[in-house]
Amino acid sequence: DAGSSVEEMEFNWDEYLEDTGATAAPHGSFKHVDTSLQNGFAPGMKLEVAVKSDQNTYWVATIITTCGQLLLLRYDGYGEDRKADFWCDILTADLHPIGWCEQNKKILKVPEGIKDKIPDQEEFLQRVLKGACSAPANLLEGLHRGKNPLDLIAPGSRLELQNTRDSLEAWIVNVVENVGGRLKLRYEGLEDLDKFDQWLFYLDPFLHQVGWAAQHGYSLQPPLAIRSLRSETDWQEILKKVKEEEEESSVPTDLFKDKPVIGVHSFSEGMKLEAVDPTAPFVISPATVLKVYNDKYFLIEIDDLRPERVSSQRYVCHVNSAGIFPVQWSLKNGLHLSPPPGYPGQDFDWADYLKQCGAEAAPQSCFPLLTSDHGFKENMKLEAVNPVDPEEVCIATVTKLKDSYLWLQLEGSKKPVPECIVSVESMNIFPVGWCETNGYQLRPPRKAIVNKQKKIAVVQPEKQILSSRTVHDGLKNQELNSSDSVVINGKYCCPKIYFNHRCFSGPYLNKGRIAELPQSVGPGNCVLVLKEVLTLLINAAYKPSRVLRELQLDEEAAWHGHGETLKAKYKGKSYRATVEVVRTADRVADFCRKTCIKLECCPNLFGPQMVLDKCSENCSVLTKTKYTHYYGKRKNKRIGRPPGGHSNMEVAMKKPNKRRKRRKHFFVHKKKRSSTSVDNTPAGSPQGSGAEEEDDQDESELSHSLAQDRDKRKRKLRTFSFSDDENKPPSPKDIKMEVAEKLQLDSNPLEWSVADVVRFLKSTDCAPLARIFLDQEIDGQALLLLTLPTVQECMDLKLGPAIKLCHHIERVKLAFYQQFAN
Repeated sequence: DAGSSVEEMEFNWDEYLEDTGATAAPHGSFKHVDTSLQNGFAPGMKLEVAVKSDQNTYWVATIITTCGQLLLLRYDGYGEDRKADFWCDILTADLHPIGWCEQNKKILKVPEGIKDKIPDQEEFLQRVLKGACSAPANLLEGLHRGKNPLDLIAPGSRLELQNTRDSLEAWIVNVVENVGGRLKLRYEGLEDLDKFDQWLFYLDPFLHQVGWAAQHGYSLQPPLAIRSLRSETDWQEILKKVKEEEEESSVPTDLFKDKPVIGVHSFSEGMKLEAVDPTAPFVISPATVLKVYNDKYFLIEIDDLRPERVSSQRYVCHVNSAGIFPVQWSLKNGLHLSPPPGYPGQDFDWADYLKQCGAEAAPQSCFPLLTSDHGFKENMKLEAVNPVDPEEVCIATVTKLKDSYLWLQLEGSKKPVPECIVSVESMNIFPVGWCETNGYQLRPPRKAIVNKQKKIAVVQPEKQILSSRTVHDGLKNQELNSSDSVVINGKYCCPKIYFNHRCFSGPYLNKGRIAELPQSVGPGNCVLVLKEVLTLLINAAYKPSRVLRELQLDEEAAWHGHGETLKAKYKGKSYRATVEVVRTADRVADFCRKTCIKLECCPNLFGPQMVLDKCSENCSVLTKTKYTHYYGKRKNKRIGRPPGGHSNMEVAMKKPNKRRKRRKHFFVHKKKRSSTSVDNTPAGSPQGSGAEEEDDQDESELSHSLAQDRDKRKRKLRTFSFSDDENKPPSPKDIKMEVAEKLQLDSNPLEWSVADVVRFLKSTDCAPLARIFLDQEIDGQALLLLTLPTVQECMDLKLGPAIKLCHHIERVKLAFYQQFAN
């Protein structure tokens, strides 16, 4: 029953870091993640580009920077002059690798702007192209044009995976899932049997493109663990089928160019060393080099002296494999070495052990030098794969560091896991926010931290502030022990309060978050229930601090109820305010209605009445403009800061450097979103339009500009209007566009200022979003870089408004390419 319990708040890294007082491991420490985000193009690469003024000629350009499928280019010859830099879309621009003009008999000609700087074209080209790196041809032409290379490893793609347990044979694997480069792999021939699935990062040294085994002289054989599941004939048939379909399922070899190169080792059979078993990386144990395959690979076995042992822990290594150390490494670093099972006594001594085994220790020269220059520090947080269940990615804390190894404590795993020993170069660790960015479930911590004391800037006598969960548990206990604490249906017992998420949610509350709230809260003590309701609403706001300000008790108002301290967090600050809450059941309905009016949402958004099909306020047909106009008349005196500043509201500033800013924009292109809400907001009234408006904006002025905007929609031809005087340019250019017709621009959007962008948006049905663009200082160049995931992520818009906004951005891009790109 959705109404019977309050769901846990979705895990938020920012809040968690603040609550724990920890910092996130720096993004630069995860080199495999940085590599996975590259689009195949790099600054400094050169290509041949059609010259804008003469489409039949081309000239060499250098990539200055990249952004998704957009490249910022500069024609060679401009030197350090940035004035002529220009953006190109890989999908639509006339771009080619170096040498294309010569092959296709096209003309390379110096552009007009730099003719005088290049007297001898041939000599200049020889000089700039000597040793130059050309942009990859496969990313400029054909099926892969404009695609992120990582996206080419799609489900159904085939790769070859070396057997890492007992031999060097390889077998074909199918990609089942690709999560930001972390691949779920299934052996070819197992169809739906997922028991032997493995998770590996695509840069893993044991993973290769199809054909690798044949090229390097290794046989293609299914691993022993699965070989008995089919007959030899079946396996040969499977191999034959794979070779026939090789073209369709192959992955471009360029993807593996950044894989670590395996060097030559100098280990010999029988040498002893210390090692960490990769399948159970919890202890350091004595180990033996069991077999040397060739100059690149050797087999290690974890020592086990028990005569009755049934299986052995062995695995294939190379010189750069993680978790192999020289004898005495653990002793030198003050670490515990776990004696082999069956070893007499607990005090392990390497000298005695080597003598007893008649073996020699692997010399120090066999091992690569370990580095401590990696950026990780104790108590830093990151995301890490659970070695016991690789399907799980958990929150991890660095508890200890030695050279280039981390000891990680995992939180939230289904079964408790001991501290894991992990290399700083492991591809099973990820920066904070990686799971959320790639749409993968991060295992949240088992319980929220609610007891941590914070230093508050202004101190007031404060009651204990309970967490949402604590309050809810209190409510449940009340229901269970109702005879002891409250009289059911009594004077102080609050009925169920329903969240009617289909009702209009106003400018402050996020409709998607409202939809994720429980169906109802209560029944129980009025103060407890209403405090829980208000806390949930504050957390469901675009700007929780703004909602708290709207709800806070005005000192001039008459006191009718009970003062409760509520808090909100927003952008690194903690806010507290005293909010009036009624104490008796007969006043609950009126309290809920008045609170809704304060928040400019439908009066039925929450309250004791459940809205089943149709709201009595008919809010689904009322546009946001009407609501703002309606509420604006009543609320002018409350706008801005309350009399005397934040009289009841405190801001608790966190200590500097306690929390890193979110870095989600690094991964924006892979974001997957879902929404459980049903949006009844009519077209032309974007739900999120009030999300980022400045707190001090005069709402009557806003409603006036919105009303103007509504009138403009009725005309067939629209012209720009601008009601914000402070940003009004001296001579606005009129841009006319026909509804649902092609957009005609009077000026190049690459040259638009922030004011021009705002003016354009105010001419569309996304006018209320113009303020966001003004606040974020988005000019014409930035506008052309915006995509749907970026808009949703950075502007915190719901899908509907974001799509509408992107529709207008796409029209500008299209008009730009048609009118100005050439």
